[in-house]
Amino acid sequence: MKRIAPRQPAPTSRPLALTIAGSDSGGGAGIQADLKTMEAAGVFGTSVITSVTAQNTQAVESTHVLPAEEVDAQLSAVFADFAVQAVKTGMLATTELVELVTEWIQRQEIPAVIDPVMVAASGDRLLEPEAEQAYKRLIASATVVTPNADEAAVLTDIDPETPADLQSAGEQLCALGADAALVKGGHLSGEQVTDVLVTDDGGEFSVTEFTHPRVQNAATHGSGCTLASAITAQLAHGDSLESAVERGVNQLSRAIRYHHAVGSSGAVHHSVTLQEQGSRTEALHAVEDGVRQLQKEQWGESSLEAIIPDGGMQFVGATPYAETVDEVAAIDGRLTGTSMGVRDTHGVRFGASSHMARLLLAAREFDSTLRFAANCRYNDRVQAVLDKQDWTVASIDQTAEEDSPTISEELSQAFEATAETPAALVDDRAHGKEPMTRLLATDTTTLVQRLQTIAAATTPKQ
Repeated sequence: MKRIAPRQPAPTSRPLALTIAGSDSGGGAGIQADLKTMEAAGVFGTSVITSVTAQNTQAVESTHVLPAEEVDAQLSAVFADFAVQAVKTGMLATTELVELVTEWIQRQEIPAVIDPVMVAASGDRLLEPEAEQAYKRLIASATVVTPNADEAAVLTDIDPETPADLQSAGEQLCALGADAALVKGGHLSGEQVTDVLVTDDGGEFSVTEFTHPRVQNAATHGSGCTLASAITAQLAHGDSLESAVERGVNQLSRAIRYHHAVGSSGAVHHSVTLQEQGSRTEALHAVEDGVRQLQKEQWGESSLEAIIPDGGMQFVGATPYAETVDEVAAIDGRLTGTSMGVRDTHGVRFGASSHMARLLLAAREFDSTLRFAANCRYNDRVQAVLDKQDWTVASIDQTAEEDSPTISEELSQAFEATAETPAALVDDRAHGKEPMTRLLATDTTTLVQRLQTIAAATTPKQ
């Protein structure tokens, strides 16, 4: 019998971070959110549990705070064996725990992200009033403190209502000793969410604003924990504070939009960035398969060349979580007609398209199930084909190039004019550019079939 040698270990090496927070039985916030977020960011997460909550997406039913000696024992165990490179705090609950955690953090020479968890998103209080003053000593040890507007109002003498108020609150928090303060504006009203980072640069404050469109009616359970953990993970990787905050804010914006539909209210998607990266292979292969089908010059008696625009045809596909052009796969160049038949110029890659990718991303703001898009000619023959289909068709009206609206505004007008998601967007380009049809679809099979239908009906008969 042949002897098989045992497999050799192949350990991985990752940055280490620590979260000191409460447990959420609903899994969307607290320790659970922290560890999920850290793991997704490529960081090994350790944890010290301060309290156990009976909690879901609607409310905190009860809270059991652990004895200070048990929390101290956890901290001792972690720091005795792990080379922690960044730490964050969440729910600390009592004055005794705030003071204990402050002493431990002051003994470490690592970045500290202080999330002053005082009230849950459901409105349930998570910190005893007496502990609010103790927090100010902890804040003095912070690399960055991350209150929302309500928490900033408790910690300062400002009740923020505007981004300027957020900045003023941040300056007061820095005056308490924090290196920086990220004051979050999600609780303020308005179509935009603005978070303000105030950094103390030797007595002078520098200010950076991070603004994102507000996601309407989306789940925000666990949002504060997820943001603080994302920042902590990036600091553990060695990022600068501003870079860590920017990446964390962008990750949270995506995590809220593509939230988990769990419980009654939902929860943020802690690993959404990792999921986006993991879905790129599928999106790339889908576009490649669609392009291969289009490269068959003849479909029966029809020819794709009849509908390829003068500037070439683009075919793009987004990942399910795409937010940027670099997350949209596209033909590197265009699909064109040649003496050898229909060919793409340089294959398919992410970030290869600008206009069509931005159009698809804008369309996904109205229907997130849309994943693929392509363009073809627009003329009377194409319009006649569109008139015969059961597709929803919308017009993009541009009267003058210099006065044309942005793609988002164009799409907003087009989607508002139709009761259903358009399958085709037509632009007669009154200002002189080549008229164009842009097709939208949830899958490549449907997109290719629509192109085939248009080509079959518009190809001149021999």
